[in-house]
Amino acid sequence: MNVSVEFILRIVGMIFIGIVAGIWGYGLGGNEYESIRYTAIIGLLGALTGLVLTPYVTTRPARAVRVRLGRLSAETLFAGLLGLIIGLLTAALLAFPLSLLPKPFGQIMPLVGVIAFAWLGISLFVMRQGDIMGLLSTLSGRGGEGGSSSSWTNLNRTILLDTSVIIDGRVTDIARTGFLPGTLLIPRFVLNELQYIADSPDGLRRQRGRRGMDALAELQKLPNILVRISDINAEGVREVDDKLVVLAKQLKCPILTNDYNLNKVAELQGVTILNINELANAVKSVVLPAERMTLNIFQEGKEHGQGVGYMDDGTMVVVENGHDYIGEYKEVVVTKVLQTAAGRMIFARVEEDNGKKRK
Repeated sequence: MNVSVEFILRIVGMIFIGIVAGIWGYGLGGNEYESIRYTAIIGLLGALTGLVLTPYVTTRPARAVRVRLGRLSAETLFAGLLGLIIGLLTAALLAFPLSLLPKPFGQIMPLVGVIAFAWLGISLFVMRQGDIMGLLSTLSGRGGEGGSSSSWTNLNRTILLDTSVIIDGRVTDIARTGFLPGTLLIPRFVLNELQYIADSPDGLRRQRGRRGMDALAELQKLPNILVRISDINAEGVREVDDKLVVLAKQLKCPILTNDYNLNKVAELQGVTILNINELANAVKSVVLPAERMTLNIFQEGKEHGQGVGYMDDGTMVVVENGHDYIGEYKEVVVTKVLQTAAGRMIFARVEEDNGKKRK
């Protein structure tokens, strides 16, 4: 479609500039013969110029503007539009006083005021878009029925989703609880990667991809969250992770992921990361040494005499003398708690009664 429009514009530009150049060439001739010759030569040169240069002043600048606007978030676009309107209104109010200035200032200053106030309004509102959206969100929330959240609350924050976090599936449960306020933005290239994984010939990868598609469909059905799939892209970047980092810097928004490598790369470039694995570790139950709990010891540990069990939140508990109690529910006493990069590890031991010690 774009090619056909560009071709039509080339033809129109060729005809229009060729006619204008031909008329100009006709006026350069001193006699009828020279006028016809100049008309033909300059008209052909004008037509060639129009054929070549028309896209560079029509479709290509429009395409560049569309790409630049596509990279902007909804908050930035709204703030810029609001700033433009207020800037133009201010310029309109000052146009009459400025027109009373002596010539030539009275003729020039109204136009200068329009340009200056429009630029100032856009710059100021885009720079303070976070405060403006927060204010509008607060005002809209007060006017709502029963304190219900308004649409401005959903626009107040954009979160980019990584492929890994969609495949993981836990994002659906987190969003359902309301701990992800804002708009979940899924770029088209992330969705394409998810579809590629779902169509993989490898059975395990195909199953993971389809699980991600199911999680995404469930996310879109949640009433308290806004999921938006966008064609926004990062030009000149091929890798999905690199594209996400570039977009996060452009949109000034965090990335929701559980990819360790993406986490580190993004942090080095100053991009905020919301890591689901870190969230899971943060909300695990806090236990202290000497605390007691009942645990199902269902497998042996790595060291001699150890047994292993898990708490309800999935935290692994190493029972130092639990080998003889495998398959049983026992009350254990916490002896040590270690926080590692992989999560929290708890060491405990079974308090054996003197009369019931196992040999």
